[in-house]
Amino acid sequence: MQFKYHIKVRYAETDQMGVVHHGVYPIYFEAARVEWLENFNMAYHQLEKDGMMMPIYDLKVKYHAPAYFGDQLQVDIKLVDLQMFKLKFDYRIYNQHDKVITSGLTILVFMDAETRKPIKCPKWLHDKLSQAL
Repeated sequence: MQFKYHIKVRYAETDQMGVVHHGVYPIYFEAARVEWLENFNMAYHQLEKDGMMMPIYDLKVKYHAPAYFGDQLQVDIKLVDLQMFKLKFDYRIYNQHDKVITSGLTILVFMDAETRKPIKCPKWLHDKLSQAL
């Protein structure tokens, strides 16, 4: 199931030429991912309070075209793989002209917040996330 997240490019995210800095796109991915989780009634901060974290294990970004200060962007995010120890998201970022400007993926792992060691995804969470595939 694809989810759409909208963001307007802020001045602080751009360089002197008004172009979005390459390091900002993973932040857009994360913002969309947090909203995606909330859309499924799973608040990331609550997962952390419950003792589980989901750090990034792998991140890939492909830049197709620049985004500029003031652009209206749409981040499409989709869960594409769910395993017992990790999950994978695909992303597409479109500008206001429906042009793909960035694509990417993230792989996150399930981790115990206290021990900082990998854990299996809890069954209740795996069942809930499976609904999004």
